[in-house]
Amino acid sequence: MTEERIGDARTRAADNVVSMYERQIIDGTLAVGKPLPPEREIMQAFGVSRTVVREAVQTLSAKGLVEARPRFRPVVRTPGYDAAIEAVGSVVNRLLTVPGGVRNLFELRIMMEAALVRDAALHADKNHVARMKQALADNEAAISDSQRFFETDIAFHRVLYEVPDNPVLPPIHQAYTDWLSSHWTRMPPDPERNHVNYRAHSRIFETILFRDPDAAELALRDHLDDAWNQVRLTFAEP
Repeated sequence: MTEERIGDARTRAADNVVSMYERQIIDGTLAVGKPLPPEREIMQAFGVSRTVVREAVQTLSAKGLVEARPRFRPVVRTPGYDAAIEAVGSVVNRLLTVPGGVRNLFELRIMMEAALVRDAALHADKNHVARMKQALADNEAAISDSQRFFETDIAFHRVLYEVPDNPVLPPIHQAYTDWLSSHWTRMPPDPERNHVNYRAHSRIFETILFRDPDAAELALRDHLDDAWNQVRLTFAEP
């Protein structure tokens, strides 16, 4: 077996360990403050090496699910919102492969952002407006660079999720980005399409500046309806 295949096999084995303990932490089977089983016990339960177990623990620690300290068994931490949302990611990824799955997720995004843009039109403060203005300027500057434009598009919409100051919302935005980005990036580079989307972002920004929630929702829905029509051909569904 080549070194690359060995690495891939080790990663898959570590992912299996992470997946099980992640579920147990999220559903409360492993209570906050309790240690994970001893390293050797995990090795025997999964039939894996010490290296695999330590790689899995590093991943759980990076996700904020355990606290790992030298010479101590990892201890379960209170899961953050981003960890909880990430835990359902594999389920959502499977749902995206069934007929209508992508459309359903995109429609959920439209409903959520329609509410968020109304809130932004009513409650966005100077800091939010400044961040949105900067994101819009970056968006315009990237029209000729589709990869960069995609990144600035994400940044513009992210501000909508930040306005309510609700810690649940930014991880949801990141989840939408993770779940759908592979399809957005399948579209061939098209500066004209980027320009259309930039103009849509500009209209959304203007309605927020004018504190007009009805116009903001209409502009947002028009934009995302058009965005769906742009990317739907990248999905294996009608």
